[in-house]
Amino acid sequence: MSDRRNRAEALRSRVRFGQFVSVGVVGAVFDITSSSLLTAGLGIAPEVAKLVGAEVAIVIMFAINERWTFAEEGEVGRPALLKRFLKSNLVRSGGVGVQVVVVYLLTRLPVELRFFGVDLWELATFPVAIACSLLLNYVLESLFTWQVTAE
Repeated sequence: MSDRRNRAEALRSRVRFGQFVSVGVVGAVFDITSSSLLTAGLGIAPEVAKLVGAEVAIVIMFAINERWTFAEEGEVGRPALLKRFLKSNLVRSGGVGVQVVVVYLLTRLPVELRFFGVDLWELATFPVAIACSLLLNYVLESLFTWQVTAE
């Protein structure tokens, strides 16, 4: 089987994708909580809050993915772990870029989402942005960070 076919087959793993999405849900909770607290609680611009929330989530998701989703992938040892962590941050920066652009564009729309007199539209853009980067992150994390192949 060719290397390209091996990688494509590995990406189609429903179990791995399900684990990745589950980890993403955990990351999204941390991301949205951090981003929302910074925006609603401290008045920080949504785009800046999104960057901070995303990095919090990246660290947490890396730790879980390393131990669960991709536990059988990658070299062993601290240097290899650090290399994967740095790769993961690099890969996820593309996803964060997508998220920041989505938040920026959506918060510029003339939309209000009122709940008990409070406009929640800025906060509602965070989960939309996360969803937009999901597939990009899965493919790049699988192929670049953990270099998965079919068995």
